[in-house]
Amino acid sequence: MAISPPSDLVLDVVKAADPMEVQAAQEKLKANRAAFAATSLAENGKGFSNTVDVLDHIGQKSGLANIQNRTKTEEVPESYRKFEAMVLQNFVKSMLPSEGEDVYGKGATGDIWKGMMAEQLGNVMAKGDGIGIAKQMYSEQLRRQEGKIVNASTDDDDRNTALSMIDDFQRKTFGTPTAEAKTDRTG
Repeated sequence: MAISPPSDLVLDVVKAADPMEVQAAQEKLKANRAAFAATSLAENGKGFSNTVDVLDHIGQKSGLANIQNRTKTEEVPESYRKFEAMVLQNFVKSMLPSEGEDVYGKGATGDIWKGMMAEQLGNVMAKGDGIGIAKQMYSEQLRRQEGKIVNASTDDDDRNTALSMIDDFQRKTFGTPTAEAKTDRTG
């Protein structure tokens, strides 16, 4: 007479059950486990909503929460803003994942969609104060123009110097003799 150990009752019941019902029961267990973990984090003040509230509070305190309520210190021309958007577009495009066929698609079409996404992100980032590229370039241009005198008149010395430089350039370029060389030949 051979002794056969009794089988595991729970395992036998699971094997006999419908696979769809087993999968549904496993899903419920996972959901209950996740809900319990979320509830315990929320009770300890470390849940998702608490983290979002902290971030919202920090954003409001720093004034970064709403782009519409920023004050304009100076109006930067649109061409500078477009340049900043273009620079940001190139930065963003280089930072986007290169293996994103699930998001962008495959081949040339995917590259086009990726470029369009980078362009839109760059434009949004350049709105308002942007990251400062346009403002910096505009202030640098204003600084350069401060010391310039527009429509300045020249005196005779400047005019004579310019004409002698032109004559010298023509002589070197075309090989024409200067006035001094002409007098040496005839004299």
